[in-house]
Amino acid sequence: MHGSKIVMASLLLCFAQTCIAEVESRRSADILVFGVVPQQAASTLAKAWGPLLAAVSQNAKLDLRFATAPDIPTFESRLARGEYDIAYMNPYHYAQFHQSQGYQALVKEKDKKLKGIIVVAKDGPYHTLDALAGKTIAFPAPGAFAASMIPRANLKQRNIDFTAKFVGSHDSVYLAVSQGLFEAGGGVGRTFNNLPVEIKSKLRILWTTPKYTPHAIAVHPRVSASTRKILTAELEALSASPQGLALLDTLGFSAFKAAQNSDWDDVRALKLGELSIPLKEGN
Repeated sequence: MHGSKIVMASLLLCFAQTCIAEVESRRSADILVFGVVPQQAASTLAKAWGPLLAAVSQNAKLDLRFATAPDIPTFESRLARGEYDIAYMNPYHYAQFHQSQGYQALVKEKDKKLKGIIVVAKDGPYHTLDALAGKTIAFPAPGAFAASMIPRANLKQRNIDFTAKFVGSHDSVYLAVSQGLFEAGGGVGRTFNNLPVEIKSKLRILWTTPKYTPHAIAVHPRVSASTRKILTAELEALSASPQGLALLDTLGFSAFKAAQNSDWDDVRALKLGELSIPLKEGN
C-alpha cells in the first residue's frame, strides 16, 4: 500500500512537471496579434490574410494571430491603446499612430503609390480645379484615403473652397456625377476603369492627384528589434517563391519592400488632421 502511494505521487509529480513544461513552452513562443484595417468583412479578411500569416509564422518561427475590428473607429481605438502588436494600416493611420503610440513601419507594398482622381460630367463646363470653387463635390466616405482624403487635402492646400458630400461608395459617386446630382466626385482609377460603359461614357477625369506612399505594416514598440528584423525579412521573402507570390496575389499585392518612417513624410505634408470633416468614418 505504501509503495502504491509512492508510485502515485511520482506519477502526479511527473504529470505536474509535464504541465509546467508545456505552459513554459507556450510562454516562450512569440504570440503576436496582427491587426488588419477593416476594409472588408472580418470573414473575408481572415480568409485572405490567414494563409499569408500562417506562412510567415512558420518561416519566422513566430505565432501571428489574425485580428481586425468591426469598423474603422474601433480599429483606430485599438491602435490608440496599442492592442495590436503588428498592424496593416492606411497611410494616415500610420502617420497618426507612429506619433502617438510609436508604431514603427516594417514594410510597404513595393512599386506601389496611392493616388486619387476627381471626375466630372463628360460634357460639363469644368476643365480646371479652380473651376470647382464653391461647388459641391461627392466623395465615398470621409476616411477613404485615396478617393477622399487625398483630393480634399489637395483642394484645401490650393485654397479651393468646396462643399463635401459623402455618398457611401465609389460607384455611388460616379453614378451621382453622371446624373448631374453633383458637379464633381472623388474616386480612384481602378474603380473608375471598372465602371459599366453606360456610366463611364458620361464621365471624364478632370484631375489626378499626386502619388503617395501606400499602407504600412508596422509594429508596436514593445516588439523586439530582433523580431522586427525577422518579420521584415520574411515579408520581403514572400515574393521570392511561387507559393509566396500566390499568397501575395490573393491580397492584390506583388511584393513587400522594407520601409522607414520617413517614407510617409509625403502623407504628413498633407496635414490631414486639419481637414474640417471628421476622418474616422471610412477606410
